[in-house]
Amino acid sequence: MTSAASPQAFTRIDGSPVRAVVVDDERNLAELLTMALQNEGWQVESANNGQDGLNTVREFAPDVVILDMMMPGIDGLEVLRRLRTTGNDVPVLFLTAKDGVDDRIEAITAGGDDYVTKPFNLQEVVARVRGMARRYVGARNEDEPLVVGDLVLDERSYEVQRGGVPITLTAKEFDLLRYLMQNQRQVLTRAQILDNVWSYDFGGKSGVVEIYISYLRKKIDSLGPAMIHTVRSVGYTIKPATP
Repeated sequence: MTSAASPQAFTRIDGSPVRAVVVDDERNLAELLTMALQNEGWQVESANNGQDGLNTVREFAPDVVILDMMMPGIDGLEVLRRLRTTGNDVPVLFLTAKDGVDDRIEAITAGGDDYVTKPFNLQEVVARVRGMARRYVGARNEDEPLVVGDLVLDERSYEVQRGGVPITLTAKEFDLLRYLMQNQRQVLTRAQILDNVWSYDFGGKSGVVEIYISYLRKKIDSLGPAMIHTVRSVGYTIKPATP
């Protein structure tokens, strides 16, 4: 595991720090994750078993949860099921030593938002959690359109324009663009895009991501300098165009 320098911090809409809860029965790991997120300027609480994790989430009302999938007693899947049963839709990143497709599908089906296997790269986990929190915090202000440079996406009217020029997108193109814009300047992996835009496992057929990225490029980047970029061997990102 490697650490990473903290990027520019972001906050809740009211200006208060983003909140996170870490639940893992490996105390050293929980402390490491807690410190990494505190370096982001966040408020972080931790717990070392499922029941304490449930109580902490309910009392602390976090914007994102990092949850160990395999814990004695109440495991991570049961913690998530109980949260979802009570209507708590906080984003959850699962940590687990299991790396099978069935395990991943089980985590996502249970209502998890992302999945990382141990051992993991600390920088990647922080980046993923940051993206999840940004989407959740941003979702509390849906009246505001998403803006990246001269590209504007209005979720209410389902309209997209660049430099004032309307852009017609299919439903899936709109979903993909929204996800990219919600995480502008962040590099999103193909797996993250599949999980968040298509919401199920494509059995390794990540080529669908490349196809839809090419569709967006034809419609968006044709109106000015490129905004959608490929980061080789990693994924994709969107950012304001450089003249």
